[in-house]
Amino acid sequence: MTSAAEQMASNFSLGNFAKADELRKRILFTLGALIVYRLGTFIPIPGINPDAFADLFQTQTGGLLGTFNLFSGGATERMAILALNIMPYISASIIMQMMSAIVPSLEAIKKEGESGRRQINQYTRYLTVFLATVQGYFIAATIAGQTSPSGIPVVYDAGPLFVPATVITLVGGVMFLVWLGEQITARGIGNGISLIIFAGIIAELPRAAAGLLTSGQTGALPAFVVIIVILLAVSLIAFVVFMERSQRRLLVQYPRRQQGNKMSQGEKSHLPLKLNTAGVIPPIFASSLLFLPATAQGAIGTDAPLWLQDVVGMITPGSWLYILIYGAGIIFFCFLYTSIVFNPEDTADTLKQYGGYIQGYRPGKKTAEYIDYVLTRITVIGAAYLTFVCLMPEFLRMQYSAIPVYLGGTSLLIVCTVTLDTVQQIQGHLLAQQYESLIKKSKLRGARR
Repeated sequence: MTSAAEQMASNFSLGNFAKADELRKRILFTLGALIVYRLGTFIPIPGINPDAFADLFQTQTGGLLGTFNLFSGGATERMAILALNIMPYISASIIMQMMSAIVPSLEAIKKEGESGRRQINQYTRYLTVFLATVQGYFIAATIAGQTSPSGIPVVYDAGPLFVPATVITLVGGVMFLVWLGEQITARGIGNGISLIIFAGIIAELPRAAAGLLTSGQTGALPAFVVIIVILLAVSLIAFVVFMERSQRRLLVQYPRRQQGNKMSQGEKSHLPLKLNTAGVIPPIFASSLLFLPATAQGAIGTDAPLWLQDVVGMITPGSWLYILIYGAGIIFFCFLYTSIVFNPEDTADTLKQYGGYIQGYRPGKKTAEYIDYVLTRITVIGAAYLTFVCLMPEFLRMQYSAIPVYLGGTSLLIVCTVTLDTVQQIQGHLLAQQYESLIKKSKLRGARR
């Protein structure tokens, strides 16, 4: 059931959009910032031979580099200055959210309001620098002495200054994207961090689609498989949109209130619980953890212990063990992250503070238990939905490795969720603009009278 605001937003025309000057400026700023980001993905790190590294990357698409390349729009494949993309910041944000729920001192800072939020953000940036430094060092140390399959060195001069210079460049690229994402959030439209990942995936989707069709023409993939992948992608998009907009609404009743000599009627409202509270975090975290052994092996090189080589061989993408661990990781992080971002006790206390209650349950502890009961059960559905969306393309890729990774469930999930969020923000700006115009018209009518 759509709300009044959604019904009004659906009736907007291009004429109403043309009158929204503030919204148009925000959209243009966002597009300009994303263009700057895309340009940065084509600037190679100093000292890198881009052609040699591209040839080497084709033979080592697994590991953490493959995950970075998926979310960076091909910047890792080109070893650009933005090769790490925004992933260290996302990992740092998730870690800080988890620590805020576990460490009492951080939890106290988080409850201090705006000042506490700024302090937590500052800690997140420090952790981002640390994670980006570690990841940048592993990447720089790994490629310093490697050659392409044709025997061409990946680095022109792998001297003592190459590794620190590369680490500084990669860390600087990450922090620039953090700053750019914050600027998009403040002065543009949508969530800046999400839009940067979205832009990277969207930029590579045409190439992935062209590669899929080419594979069908050359015989690398059977024609029926190409058709199945296209139909599966369209079906998954429709399914993701449906599930992301699904909510479990708990009816909240507010008692009657006496104002002077008048008794106001009790109001009814809804507490919306999203079916997928965790968003896209579980598949991102699960895939990153799965690729850590392969990344460690690449950093160690030929001296890697046998047990590490055996582990990497068992959890390579396309194996049954990889799929089982990936699915279990998605489910685990779905429940873990939901418990962090949504606290039933805080929600119940807020309802009690404003006089609201859920009919049939006493305010306070009983209400919190009921909210937790409902949230746990819809999280089961949300975890099953995420697991299905992310694993369905993996089953096809087990049989046909030529299917592009950009047509996987995680990338389609990110594209759909970011698009929905951005469209909702655009509708909010248009709705605010329409309210302003209605208020101005009512004031003019009142002045004429």
